[in-house]
Amino acid sequence: MKPLRILLTMPYLPWPITSGGKAREYHLLRALAQRGHEITLLVQAKTPADADVQAALAPWVKELIVLPRRSLKDPRTLWRAAFSPLPLLTTVNGHAPALARQLEQLLARQHWDIVQIEHSYGYQPFEAALQRHRQPFVLVEHNVESELGAATYGKWPVWARPFARYDQWRGRRWEQHVLGQASLVVAVTESDAHKLGAWTQRPPHVVTNGADIQGFAGVQPDPASKRVLFVGNYEYAPNVDAVEWAMEAIWPRLWALQPEARFVVCGHALPPAWRQRWTDPRIEWRGYVDHLPTVQSQSAVFLAALRFGGGSKLKVLEALAASLPVVSTTEGLSGLGVTAGEQAMVADNAEAIAQAVSHLLDHPEQAVQMGLRARAHVTARFDWQACATQLEAAYAAVLADAGREQACA
Repeated sequence: MKPLRILLTMPYLPWPITSGGKAREYHLLRALAQRGHEITLLVQAKTPADADVQAALAPWVKELIVLPRRSLKDPRTLWRAAFSPLPLLTTVNGHAPALARQLEQLLARQHWDIVQIEHSYGYQPFEAALQRHRQPFVLVEHNVESELGAATYGKWPVWARPFARYDQWRGRRWEQHVLGQASLVVAVTESDAHKLGAWTQRPPHVVTNGADIQGFAGVQPDPASKRVLFVGNYEYAPNVDAVEWAMEAIWPRLWALQPEARFVVCGHALPPAWRQRWTDPRIEWRGYVDHLPTVQSQSAVFLAALRFGGGSKLKVLEALAASLPVVSTTEGLSGLGVTAGEQAMVADNAEAIAQAVSHLLDHPEQAVQMGLRARAHVTARFDWQACATQLEAAYAAVLADAGREQACA
């Protein structure tokens, strides 16, 4: 494909990589830039683009424009969260006049081969300018947002349930609206594409998540460590639920089988209350780690006790790429094409999960072979360059549509 001029918008900075979504954004940016595409990145973020961010993105982005996002406690955010017709997450990221003006200026400044919007919840500030300029755009959905939101409402207090139901209704309506506006929708899994396709102009394209194959190639898990690892961004409700379910239901069963096993919990925004709630010395509350292969090499098993979510899970994909034996729920392996018992152990209740982890700890030779099969699977199917090729195919479809419209004009 010839080099394209791409205008890409995100509701967060893709660096530092503290979540699966940021990992996806950063590695696809890098892969696209390496293929010669010229990228302007427009971001609304809650944190500024400091020198480290600038240095990390400079090789891949021709122009980086970062605008601040309002605080969650800003009265304008709270007011709109209660009374806007838009769902909660959209109001947090929307109603941003400066961001809307910035996109207007960029659309007026030059022709863009591709305009790409990440997440339907980030679309609201751009809608008017895109319609005014009759600008086609690609919408990338990392999850089916209405399903993800619905899964978290059960954790709301009883007094807030009526608002939760109202917000769920707002979320579904907004999602359908945005999907219907997009020239092309990109989903992360075939399952998500099937669900989203009910509201799109054309069938969504699938651009899978990937893994930094070379970055994890040197990992050698340590079966003797008895460490069981979990990594997640704890601003994301499914990861919070996974750790809390593991601590309440899985680990008491696992410690009965493996008293020396240790639980290593890593990731961004680790809730401080967990350290006081669960004080067993066999738990290592590490929080954010800046070099994941190091902690993977210190671990024997990766546990993905994920009961809901969406898309495919970068943390699980990276564990597979690192040849770390994985025990996961069916949800944790969604979209990864893994065969149960071959590249990972799959279990969906606390007792079965504890038994699976214990089995791998007791049979390190089997665990090693499973990890090697997992690495081969990820290497063959989930390299970021292959994902970039999938994204270029989506771009080609949008450009072909634009060419046909011009020919008919």
